[in-house]
Amino acid sequence: MLWTIIVWIIFGLIVGLVARWLVPGAVGGGVLTDIIVGIVGALIGGFIYRWFGHGGLDPLWSFIYALIGAVLLLLLLRAFSGRRPAV
Repeated sequence: MLWTIIVWIIFGLIVGLVARWLVPGAVGGGVLTDIIVGIVGALIGGFIYRWFGHGGLDPLWSFIYALIGAVLLLLLLRAFSGRRPAV
């Protein structure tokens, strides 16, 4: 169980950092925010993944859908925070 939590945190960090790179200037925070956005994005992406009828656990597609979820979450957070992206 602890190993699973550690893997999700690492996965969330990677997804969060990549999403932050794709959506620059999205929200304030730091590494902890990136982890949280990555994990919540992975959950959103997992929901989208299953919504399209996929049931397997393919690592590449899991990462892609988690990234889509994290980017969507960052765009929503930016829309509600009223911040403009740094150019």
